[in-house]
Amino acid sequence: MAQLPLDEFSTAIARIQGLLLTEEKVASAVRLLAKAAKESVPASIGAGVSLLDSRGRRISSGYTDRIVEQADAAQYESGEGPCLTAWAAEEPVLVKHLPEEQRWPEWRSAVRPLPILSVVSAPLIAGKECIGTLKLYSATAHAYDGSSAGLLQLFANPAATLLTHIQASEAPLKMTEALQSSLHSRDLVNRACGVLMQRLGLGHEDALRQLMKQARDTRSTLQQASEAILAGTPASRA
Repeated sequence: MAQLPLDEFSTAIARIQGLLLTEEKVASAVRLLAKAAKESVPASIGAGVSLLDSRGRRISSGYTDRIVEQADAAQYESGEGPCLTAWAAEEPVLVKHLPEEQRWPEWRSAVRPLPILSVVSAPLIAGKECIGTLKLYSATAHAYDGSSAGLLQLFANPAATLLTHIQASEAPLKMTEALQSSLHSRDLVNRACGVLMQRLGLGHEDALRQLMKQARDTRSTLQQASEAILAGTPASRA
């Protein structure tokens, strides 16, 4: 199992901080971030960053390999997956062996043709805001473990702060609107999950999956589905 030694991790952090601080555009910064993350964990076949675009849509940016774009696109299309869960829950998500995974059935079906067996995704949290996720994909089973998730989160934290500064200096108004939209959406999702947890006796992750399923079934966004639940629309158990 590939792990990131602390000395290599420290070197990677120093490098990415220096690189990001010299970049003016977010696209260039996230490419450097993804490349550094992939190189720091040899078992990884691809790395990338998910962020909000100017219209508040989740997009993949700076991915190192085509497989990252494909796996992420399947998440955005199905409305479920490890990176979206890490973003919504604001905590790392670890997939040790994808064929044994029970979560995200639609996403798992969509990526079955891809050589992905392990995934680790960490939220990009700057201050109190989660602005996206940093993820690694591997073709090796059990390539990542809890320490990998912890190290990736340590890598993601300073990167999130730097990305926020770059975004803010590049387009302050766009960044402010995106963060406001993200904050409002996150609050709605968390409140809706709380309602489902109480109503159906679910844990937070199961409530989030139920909310995502309702959004897909009604062909609505996660925010619209959350608003419907908070307005009192009945939700059925999956």
